[in-house]
Amino acid sequence: MTMRESSFAEDARAIREGDTLVKVRGLRKWFPVNTGFLSSLLYKQELFVKAVDGLTFDIKKGEVLVLAGESGCGKTTTGRCILYLESPTDGLVTYADQDLGALDRNEMKELRKRMQITFQDPYESLNPKQSIYGIVSEPLVVHKIPLTPSQKRERVLEALESVALTPAIDYIDRYPHELSGGQRQRISVARALILHPDFMVADEPVSMLDVSIRAEILNLLLELREELGLTYLFITHDLAVATYIAHRIGIMYLGKLMELGPSHEVAFNPLHPYTRALISAVPSGDPTVKRRVESLKGEPPSPINVPPGCRFHPRCPYAQEICVREVPEDRDMGDEHVVACHFAGELPEIEIT
Repeated sequence: MTMRESSFAEDARAIREGDTLVKVRGLRKWFPVNTGFLSSLLYKQELFVKAVDGLTFDIKKGEVLVLAGESGCGKTTTGRCILYLESPTDGLVTYADQDLGALDRNEMKELRKRMQITFQDPYESLNPKQSIYGIVSEPLVVHKIPLTPSQKRERVLEALESVALTPAIDYIDRYPHELSGGQRQRISVARALILHPDFMVADEPVSMLDVSIRAEILNLLLELREELGLTYLFITHDLAVATYIAHRIGIMYLGKLMELGPSHEVAFNPLHPYTRALISAVPSGDPTVKRRVESLKGEPPSPINVPPGCRFHPRCPYAQEICVREVPEDRDMGDEHVVACHFAGELPEIEIT
């Protein structure tokens, strides 16, 4: 272990449960739009897809923070920017008080041992030409972890056992096509865990799995959090999953956070019209319960041409003139519940079951 690597590891482990591990301030990721020659003459300014447009939040050590919202709202891009798999256009990201933007390539590589990711599609993220042993052991090779062949094999078996693929010896010589979807997702988690990270971005890890398998993977992630002291940024579009696994939930829309707060508060006391619409659309477990459904008008606007003022106002049933003119400030509603809405706390109640 190098001196710099040791420093990163010690910094992360020195942070106590509940202290800030990851800090995000004013995070932006704008992708330039490639236009043709005629379009470049028509548009005087360069066009950008504003995938992430000014996010500020903290992730506390040991917690599960969920980012939820419709497809295309910027959740995955946020996770990739936090890990610097995508370089942010602007903003600050720190891990254990280390400014990631100030690190050189070698320092970032060392830090990535502490920060890992599991991708949404295990069919695409696993190399079909590699055996399970090769897939899970690859991070050890990439990061040049000094292990003997027997030690590396033991580390792989340990990682497979930790994700409940037992007996692990039965899996190491198989290939991804020989496994079920749930088993492939477990392999993805094992690959991330083999470096013993502190922080993991879980990008839609259960969206492609059957409902029964989803529960297994979610419970596995929660058990690993308890056993290994992991911290998660969990990305999903499923609010039922978000409520089940999260300590806090952040609701994203067109690259910005609309609402952020404790899981129970966001799920059962949503204060932003967008959150209310998402929550009210989740089917109730009781077919006899009738509740008001908050409907949304139209489709989300293009992230290239973001509406002025509150970017949700074209679809909001409560929008007023101020929503068109002014960008709403984040309003602290107490108990770490923050809402970006001019009328937070003033909307009519809806029944949440």
